[in-house]
Amino acid sequence: MKYVKLGKTGLSVSRICLGCMSYGSKKWRQWVLTEDEAREHFARAIEAGINFFDTANVYSLGVSEEITGRWLGEMGRRDELVIATKVHGRMAEGPNCVGLSRKHIIAACEASLRRLKTDYIDLYQIHRWDYTTPIEETLDALDSLVRAGKVRYLGASSMAAWQFSKALYLAREHGWHRFVSMQNHYNLAYREEEREMIPLCIDQGVGVIPWSPLARGFLCGNRTREGKALTVRASSDPFAAPYYTQDGFAIVDAVAKVAAARGVTPGEVALAWILQAPGVTAPIIGTTRLEHLDEAIRALDLELSAEEIAALEGPYRPKPISGHEQPKAAIMLKQR
Repeated sequence: MKYVKLGKTGLSVSRICLGCMSYGSKKWRQWVLTEDEAREHFARAIEAGINFFDTANVYSLGVSEEITGRWLGEMGRRDELVIATKVHGRMAEGPNCVGLSRKHIIAACEASLRRLKTDYIDLYQIHRWDYTTPIEETLDALDSLVRAGKVRYLGASSMAAWQFSKALYLAREHGWHRFVSMQNHYNLAYREEEREMIPLCIDQGVGVIPWSPLARGFLCGNRTREGKALTVRASSDPFAAPYYTQDGFAIVDAVAKVAAARGVTPGEVALAWILQAPGVTAPIIGTTRLEHLDEAIRALDLELSAEEIAALEGPYRPKPISGHEQPKAAIMLKQR
């Protein structure tokens, strides 16, 4: 396994992060693995040297955190693990059970600690931007968790670059702990983050840990041009719809062509591309079959040539923003 520092911190993380959204309850998503089914995935990851694990409280409404806590507690050494989770989404009924208010952040952190069966969270991330809470309140609450020893580092996920920039500079202005990572939507079929967010992260020394690096399996060929879904997830994942464009399928063809020439899988090629992309620290890999994890590990040693990268990137066309809510003018005016 290869390791790298997370942004400008001293924290070393594996270049592959195991995404734990795939483990939880089938009542939440029919394609996720149950606790017993997930066990061998954690075992294989730890055996391979992966030390970075990402989940969120909303994944299977807490069950993903429980599974992650159980198997990492049984198989790993806590001081060697980097456990990341997220806060924002609704976990219960009631007006204060969602968002990034001080009240919800602190309550959600305590609940995540219990489910993960740990005394501290290595990387605590805001899952999305909260348009109903002043960002100053959110940053102050997060800072208090770090100072209390319940959180080691802070991260953010999917938002506009201006929002992330505002959060970084407000934290510096007030002496609060800053975000050290950005978990954003980024892959060969969706590269809008290259315009502003990734350059901002590189400039500010923020680690980039992309989600959906395989475009939810699309880059591996899980859907035909005729619209036929070839996997359970492809048949029940409406979020992947923006990938199903003419240039999207052209990218899939390019991935398959490079993979055939190299004698590797399309997944290895798509992951090798994102591992070589500027600013990327560790893509978050979700696995429902052990071979998914094995090919992610093999991708670490696959070096793509400049010609191959050009062939993979050539078909791409600009896309509408996907992965986070766009601010409405009325909301923006209200916050001023």
